[in-house]
Amino acid sequence: MEPALIGARLASAAISPLLKKLLVSDDPGAGLTGKAPKVRLSGLVSFHGEKRTLTEKDVRKLARTLVERTVDGPGEAPFPADETEAVIHTLGRTLLALGDLDMDDVQAVRLGDTALARRLRAAAPAPDGLSTDSVRYLESMTEWACLHILEFFTQRSTFTARSLVEQSRDQTELLAKTDELIRRTPRADTRDAEFERRYLAHLAKKHGRLTIYGVDLHDSPDRWPLDMAYLSLETTGWESEIVLVDERGNLIPPEREHAPLRADLALTRHDKVLLRGLAGSGKTTLVQWLTVSAAAEGQPEGMAYLAGRIPFVLPLRTLTRHGERLPAPDHFLSAAGCPLTPPEGWADRVLAAGRGLVLVDGIDEIPEAERGRARDWLRGLLDAYDGNRWLVTSRPTAVRDDWLAPDGFTELTLAPMSRADVATFVRRWHRAAGPEAQPYEQPLLDALRTTEHVAQLATNPLMCGLICALHRDRRSHLPRGRKALYEAALSMLLTRRDRERDMGAPYGITLDEAPQIQLIQRLAYWLTLNGRLQMDRAHAEAMIAEAVPAVVEASGHEPGRIFTHLLHRSGLLREPTADTIDFVHRTFQDYLAAKALVDHWDIGVLVRHATDDQWEDVIRMAVGHARPRECAEILRELLRAADRAEDRETSLRLTLLAATALEHATEVPPAVREEVLSRTAEVIPPRDPDEARELALVGRLVLDLLPGPEGLSDEEAQMVVIAASHITVDAAIPYLSRFASHPALEVRSQLVWAWRRFEARPYAEAVVARLDPTDLHFVLQDDLRADEVLRLGLAPEGLQIGRGVSSTRVSALIARCDLRQLYLTRGAEDVALPALDSLGRLEALSVNLPHQTPWRLGDLPATAPLKELYFASPPQEGTRGLARYQDLRHLTLGLVRLTPDSWRDLAALTHLAGLTVEADSLDSCPADVVLPAVVTLHLLPGSRSSHSLEPVAAAFPALRKIIGRGLVLHGAEHLPPDIEIALS
Repeated sequence: MEPALIGARLASAAISPLLKKLLVSDDPGAGLTGKAPKVRLSGLVSFHGEKRTLTEKDVRKLARTLVERTVDGPGEAPFPADETEAVIHTLGRTLLALGDLDMDDVQAVRLGDTALARRLRAAAPAPDGLSTDSVRYLESMTEWACLHILEFFTQRSTFTARSLVEQSRDQTELLAKTDELIRRTPRADTRDAEFERRYLAHLAKKHGRLTIYGVDLHDSPDRWPLDMAYLSLETTGWESEIVLVDERGNLIPPEREHAPLRADLALTRHDKVLLRGLAGSGKTTLVQWLTVSAAAEGQPEGMAYLAGRIPFVLPLRTLTRHGERLPAPDHFLSAAGCPLTPPEGWADRVLAAGRGLVLVDGIDEIPEAERGRARDWLRGLLDAYDGNRWLVTSRPTAVRDDWLAPDGFTELTLAPMSRADVATFVRRWHRAAGPEAQPYEQPLLDALRTTEHVAQLATNPLMCGLICALHRDRRSHLPRGRKALYEAALSMLLTRRDRERDMGAPYGITLDEAPQIQLIQRLAYWLTLNGRLQMDRAHAEAMIAEAVPAVVEASGHEPGRIFTHLLHRSGLLREPTADTIDFVHRTFQDYLAAKALVDHWDIGVLVRHATDDQWEDVIRMAVGHARPRECAEILRELLRAADRAEDRETSLRLTLLAATALEHATEVPPAVREEVLSRTAEVIPPRDPDEARELALVGRLVLDLLPGPEGLSDEEAQMVVIAASHITVDAAIPYLSRFASHPALEVRSQLVWAWRRFEARPYAEAVVARLDPTDLHFVLQDDLRADEVLRLGLAPEGLQIGRGVSSTRVSALIARCDLRQLYLTRGAEDVALPALDSLGRLEALSVNLPHQTPWRLGDLPATAPLKELYFASPPQEGTRGLARYQDLRHLTLGLVRLTPDSWRDLAALTHLAGLTVEADSLDSCPADVVLPAVVTLHLLPGSRSSHSLEPVAAAFPALRKIIGRGLVLHGAEHLPPDIEIALS
């Protein structure tokens, strides 16, 4: 039955008063003052809320009256008579759903009666078992009722005033968005658009392939497509996914150490990142991957945040080759060797619109004296251009920890490859190397699992590639130690590759391995001594020409031909541009420079550069090249330099450099070895986590020096556990198990966190199963560790569950454990929240879902005594449902933009002591809102970096601390002088 026919059966004059009972009376004005600036439908209906005049029974009675008057009219009944009671019941439930719609009267009128009826039916329970005629009648009846309800809304005295206010607000918002769109959108210049197409295609081609060292055997390609070769590694950093505040108002992450984050997703969470990583760890490969992902028409999974971004790849070793000034944006492309010429001012327009992806690769690859100048150049760009994304890469020790922190950079570190990463790499390598390599895949995987000296070397993509190549090349026989590995790799690259490919002598030159190394190491020596990674081709040719007469095997050949042979056939050199050369990887340069230094016996040069991060690997490898007497001299000179150091940091660095060099030594006098180890023992236990991680770089030797739990303070025990947990060999597990019964929470937390670095089952049985779970939350990043918790029958009261744990395991864990703390992260492939209703004791809850994932506060346990709550993306009903958690002490709202209504919802949480919100939300805080108990306010970066603190004083009368890392906060003069403001 159509709404018009229903209206014909019902006299509007008689029925309108019935429907009007559903709504409350109004007051004059626009309704902008008082407790609710917007009157939601739940506040307009009369059957619940503060102005309740009808009960649910009354609404159902009203529904009966409407149906009966329809049926009593002339003509055929609109539905079977035996379904009358069911129809009445369903209509009553539909009318009651008015109070559940998340909109106000102005929004309802905008929808219209048909769309409003559709929303109403969706919010109400679906008709069950009714005939088609009954369902059609209910649809029509609902539309007719909505038509009258909207008529009542337009007749309310507040409606016109509110409509005008809403219209004005919408126009203001539209103008602001239009202005921002105009600001961010480059001018409609077809030359810009056409150039960007060519430029992105050029980047995709240039960076779309990756050299994997050692793959180039027989018929295997020497370069892989990047999307096949790229291995997504994790980063760690002090930025945590979960932000909480302790009882004293201090910010704490639930992890005791760094939180893992996929390296290629770091720029989704932070717009400025300083990424540290060891040589060969994949920093430059990550830059390539980000570049190609931004240049692609369709981004890989998870990389949609790069859509519309224009990459600028800026390798500092190229930009500073001759010590020239670092380039302004209009010279970015030419300085980086891009042959394309952009329209005038194009780079400035891209960066000014906030569309840039600026990738500054290799702070460590320029001399230390030039790094301050590079930072000033970077700061100038940051001051001039807002809204872009920035990535700067460096080796770990090249710059101090807070080098870019004042500029809003988050510091992350590339983590060593996990066992799963190594296994994935090995499988990909053998697939790319072709059918001949397949028989070697499983034996190598077995060796990596069972042979410790092999597993210790496989920590980054470079070393994994060399191991795969040598394992296949040497028929499953691998050298022991890093030096032997490099020697075998050089032999393979310099001589065996061409011989096995039957290449002959394409340049008329045949040289054995030794003379080639003698010549090439001169280039490595010059580059290292001058703090460079590239040199002019003409200079390199001149150096080779000068050296050829002294190399007997090469002296009969024309120097130019020898240089061409070395450049194109050695596998060690390459031409990044037509007039420059460099080594295919920094590690080979360091290795050959160390050999040249030992050959020349330049020990003084080594020691003078011992505190220069660019020389650390050179010194270690020099110890490997040296004979016993020379090795002893280098190590003793390092210890003497440590004694002369003016501060503990430098002394510690030199002492540990000597200790780490022991691993590389072929033979070292026992007395010298004991001296180095005793000096290393003097810095144990380490004083802080940074020292502990540096100590772990020494490797397995440290395990024999670290003390047991007896006689250590809680802090000392924590530091030695941090050190041991970073030495990821099986021998570390028995040592760590000695601390399993330690009572200190910090020690137990570190033991749980370290689980991810070791094989799941042995560590679980030796360490995790013996831990006292009191106040401890177990960190589970994958199904292997979740299965161990379930298998061992553990029931911790706190869980931190990462996105790598499947939904079935999550549900099993929640059913098993009577949790007080749950920190839950879900990935894009598995966003559904598990059933949380059973967690009646839950006190701390974090829900970290992918952005824009729909969820409701109603999904959370309704009766739990929550004191701490975190969520990153806004729930569908906003903040209104928070009122049920009156015990909340600490609340973190990650990406939730607060409205005036939201601030009022927060003000109702009278015990709230710690609050974390986006800084942009301060602008919407109403002047009359007061949060009387908040003592710590943590402001997260939003769309702007600069914010006024003026609204803070009135809203937070008990405030004692403001945390705003990476923000510019002004207006502190409006605050009491005793409030602490932490910006870094």
